Amino acid sequence: MLIEEIYNTHKNLVFNLALQYVQNQEDAEEITQDVFIAIYKSIHDFNANSKMSTWIYRITINKSLDYIKARKRQKRSGLIVSFFFEGSNEIKHDLPVFNHPGVELEQKEALSQLFQLINELPDNQKTALILSKIEQKPQAEIAEIMNLNIKAVESLIQRAKSGLLKKLNDREGIS
Repeated sequence: MLIEEIYNTHKNLVFNLALQYVQNQEDAEEITQDVFIAIYKSIHDFNANSKMSTWIYRITINKSLDYIKARKRQKRSGLIVSFFFEGSNEIKHDLPVFNHPGVELEQKEALSQLFQLINELPDNQKTALILSKIEQKPQAEIAEIMNLNIKAVESLIQRAKSGLLKKLNDREGIS
């Protein structure tokens, strides 16, 4: 299969999955480029025993998680930045911006808050939840993508849901 065919077949899958991780269109586009560069460089490593889409999911997940980690490192290692806007006592807010095309304006804030909570989950729980609930992949395919057994995937999804519920309750002040 030619790289161009792979790109045309899987570009939406890659972009949409990356977008679930970073919730920003420009970042998702950058990750998409990184994924297809990685595919181009390692196409000879593709094991035909698994599906091409499974291999591409793995690459996309890894590139997305690497991107998030690099962004966090960059924030931590940057110069000391004032917590206030220049010439003002107004506090800066470094909240992630949710920039997903097609989301209704009134849902944008709630969805942004939900993704903030999802982003606080451990990487493996986050991945299992995104693949299950957002990408709507069956657990057998998630297990293959994540190199886990189905019971481990079920457990990750359950822990992710419990973790999200606890975080939501904590924010709402519910015990």
